[in-house]
Amino acid sequence: MGFSADWLALRDPADRAARDVALARRAAAAAGPAPLIVDLGCGTGATWRALSPVLPEGARWRFVDNDPALLAIAAAAAGDSAETVMADLADLDSLPLAGATLVTASALLDLVSAEWVAGLVARLGVPFYAALSYDGRMSWTPEDPRDAAITAAFNRHQTGDKGLGRALGPEAADHAVRVFEAAGFTVTLADSPWQLGPDMAALQRELCDGIAAAAAETGLSDATAWSHARSAGAAASRCLIGHLDLLALPPARSPERAHVQH
Repeated sequence: MGFSADWLALRDPADRAARDVALARRAAAAAGPAPLIVDLGCGTGATWRALSPVLPEGARWRFVDNDPALLAIAAAAAGDSAETVMADLADLDSLPLAGATLVTASALLDLVSAEWVAGLVARLGVPFYAALSYDGRMSWTPEDPRDAAITAAFNRHQTGDKGLGRALGPEAADHAVRVFEAAGFTVTLADSPWQLGPDMAALQRELCDGIAAAAAETGLSDATAWSHARSAGAAASRCLIGHLDLLALPPARSPERAHVQH
């Protein structure tokens, strides 16, 4: 599992626009008055960019990733407020969670396994905020008769092993809700879809290339032709890519259990 800094930079505006603002504010509040946020798979610091404006002054971050180049970018942006830890996310026991008041992740849950989620939940006694988990929805305007087959093939591909066991893929957020709730957490889901218009044509093209490559690996023969057609029309098309944001609060912080799904 790994992503380039260029790809993360390209998707960042879409991520910022999609992230549910109310849930992000609730996550920041749940971190407490003197927060230490441990950001798993931090990349270039997307979660830091989203939460920092609504956190109290003096908030501290611990960036965790397996890519030293991405860690360096995140650290340069966050400055003295952050420390970095290079770690293998697959090794849950080694993750540096000590002292955390909030654990976060962005665009990660759909890449991990059911076993990984269970292991993380077993270690957590603090709030957990995971944004932008892909949920299997794709829609395009104008439509192409191949869209449904492409989406189905891509979604199958997303359940392959991404380096953290057999991935949950589009079922990630719903699965995480069940596991967290079984452990006594109160869980809130919020809709956070990418809504890409002609102003994000470059992201549309890169996205279509990646979707088509994944779909082709499942044996779909016309995936490349679909990508070429979509890329050619990106300057006049729109698409919605479904994501969900999740906030799980431990029992001690939320005695009344309520699950709200938007």
